[in-house]
Amino acid sequence: MTVTTAPGGARLKKPSWRDPRLLVGILLVLASVAGVVSLVAAADQTTEAFAASQPIAVGEQLTPDKLHRVKVRLGDVEQHYLTPASGADYGLVAVQRIGKDQLLPRESLGTVDKLDRKPVAVTIDEALPPQAVAGSRVDVWVALPDNRNGFSEPTLLLRGAEIAQLTPGSSALGAQRSTVVMVLVPDGQMPKLLGAQANKAKISVVWNPGGDT
Repeated sequence: MTVTTAPGGARLKKPSWRDPRLLVGILLVLASVAGVVSLVAAADQTTEAFAASQPIAVGEQLTPDKLHRVKVRLGDVEQHYLTPASGADYGLVAVQRIGKDQLLPRESLGTVDKLDRKPVAVTIDEALPPQAVAGSRVDVWVALPDNRNGFSEPTLLLRGAEIAQLTPGSSALGAQRSTVVMVLVPDGQMPKLLGAQANKAKISVVWNPGGDT
């Protein structure tokens, strides 16, 4: 009995490195791997920056213990923030309040002579709402003493003044507890507030949710 091969029958051939289809497949795999590597590298372009390890109030000096390092993606705005690569300008003071764990914009730091607002302690007996915290805004009202051992009608002295710090004041036994509010006062308004304090005026602080607008 004789076995014959059908006409046109194809025999399987062993793949060769010279096969164009195999080379194209290898190139596609390499291109895909390179694309994934590039994407991961682009997504991981982080840099070290300084963040505040505690709140830094306006006028407070920048020191090493107030900073810690974090890894962030800053991209094109890196030059606007304080980083270990550029160095920390210790000795400068905060001209804007910096919250805990916030990055340090360079514009938030400056020299003492650049401060156009300075903290003034105002002692109040009335309670402030919980929203009135360091960094929030308040209005400062002043009522000057009159000739009848009372006070004149209150007038608005400062609108939207920023709170630098809140400190519970001392109180006698059974007396109402006071609060010392450190208010940031512009240089132009400083004489009026200090004059009101010197004249034993009644000073009230009212939380202003709208800010300085």
